[in-house]
Amino acid sequence: MSVAKHALNWTSVMVAVPVGCAASLVTLGFRGVIELINHLLFHSGQEITQAMTVWPWFCWPLIVGLGGVIAGFFLNYATTLERSATLKTDYLEVINARLDAVPTKTSLFRALSSIASIGSGASVGKEGPMVQLAALCGSMMGRYCFKSLALKNSDVVAMAAAAGLASVYHAPLASAIFVAEIAFGISALQRLIPLIISSAVAVMTMWSLGFRSAIYPFAEAQFQLSPATLAVTLLVGVLAGVTGWLIIFLIGRSKQLFSRINNLPLRLGIGGFAVGILAIASTDILGNGYEVIVTVMAGGVLLKALLLLLVLKLLATALSVGSNAVGGLFTPSLLIGALLGVSVATVAGLLGMPVGNALLFAAVGMAAVLAAVSQAPLMAMLMVLEMTLNSSLLFPVMIAAVLAAMVVYRLQTTSSYPVVTRHFSRADAWVDFDNGIIAQFIVSGAALQPHESVGKALAVSSLKRERFVYIINAQEQFLGVVSIHDISHKILEHELTLDSPVSQVMDENFPCVYQYQTIREGWEAFAQVTLERLPVLNNPQERKFMGALTKTSLIQQAKAFI
Repeated sequence: MSVAKHALNWTSVMVAVPVGCAASLVTLGFRGVIELINHLLFHSGQEITQAMTVWPWFCWPLIVGLGGVIAGFFLNYATTLERSATLKTDYLEVINARLDAVPTKTSLFRALSSIASIGSGASVGKEGPMVQLAALCGSMMGRYCFKSLALKNSDVVAMAAAAGLASVYHAPLASAIFVAEIAFGISALQRLIPLIISSAVAVMTMWSLGFRSAIYPFAEAQFQLSPATLAVTLLVGVLAGVTGWLIIFLIGRSKQLFSRINNLPLRLGIGGFAVGILAIASTDILGNGYEVIVTVMAGGVLLKALLLLLVLKLLATALSVGSNAVGGLFTPSLLIGALLGVSVATVAGLLGMPVGNALLFAAVGMAAVLAAVSQAPLMAMLMVLEMTLNSSLLFPVMIAAVLAAMVVYRLQTTSSYPVVTRHFSRADAWVDFDNGIIAQFIVSGAALQPHESVGKALAVSSLKRERFVYIINAQEQFLGVVSIHDISHKILEHELTLDSPVSQVMDENFPCVYQYQTIREGWEAFAQVTLERLPVLNNPQERKFMGALTKTSLIQQAKAFI
């Protein structure tokens, strides 16, 4: 059956319901595996930051390092499969490239690698592999359950990915926005509605199973917008942008350093060992940081500890991600943002600024750093609002998130998601296409004066491999063109000789463009003719010949954003 022309149809809406339900169950299963490992390894149901303390401190580097080695073996097998089969495993890449399916084996082995990293305390989030597995579940449902429906498999994958993320953070709207914003590069309503339905069903499933609460406890507190709090919000936004840039920079440098180690198990083992060393200063850097965020929001961390933990978490995350530990950046970014926001507000309060409840700036920082790292500000602000269920945070979160994203963008930092970088490149190419001028693409063109012979025109055409030769006067004004086809025909009909002047066969009404017209106007000019080249003049009044514009050059320019 052919695929529906529009993404929004009743089929996609109906499919979104079971996909959302299945995706939420997959994320619960992954969470259960992590909890089982905690029970087996630490005999505890607590988060890793507390569970690790059942072992003496000198064992911590060994535990995290050994987890990295095991993760490396799984990841090495997955990457070997990807290279041999030239697969794209990441669900965002599958959605963006409109591929047929999420690869099963590589997704599962990457998930096992992530379980080993997360279970041993690597500083990565759970959301990455959880959403990947949800996307894999959606892909399998699309291939086996909805094969006969008029629906692309990549659209089912997108629904499952949004539902998986919504299950993790209980933020359906933000999750739908994330997939649309990152993978599609747009937030078009037609593609967004099935994602919203799938995400909402996933959260409703979680609620029906007893997981119904705000992720972070800020539902009752009220943010007081004033000149002082606005100033602090702006400062948090700028600093969050710089911090986001620093996170991406440190991860990039870490990847460069770890890339010298070709053996994946050794690479992840060293990364885990290094994180374990940092954990000696504070176990709060271990894991994704969820429970630490709750502690920070409750005011249980002093300023010095906040700043120390901020630095340590930055380093731990760079080491874990840089060593190729499979996991997400969402929750680590949220923790770093919470630490930054509370630190800035606390310092402002100590300086005498009436900032009110400094702990509320944890949410502001969370949205800002997440927006900076992901370069998806709309998703970041919606996610924090949904996780805190606090509408009073709307304006400060919006301001800080957009400001942080702009800072990172102006610093020309690539996103932590390569798909976003490609979307930005296409957007920039589109702007260049709309604002560029024809003068940027002028090439030389064969030109003769009216008195020169048709024989010379034939020779120039053969040398330049051009169908038309342009005719200009002594002042280089454009007069018209001669067609090599017309010359050959007239010579064969004995209407011309090789010594005849080209003025006898000159076409004075040949279409042209001007050097300061936009590229889009040049494109439209080519759309009216079947020519490969058009003469370029300086302006309509002087009509001085400048060269030629080729259709190929415009196609290459358009290729960058198509």
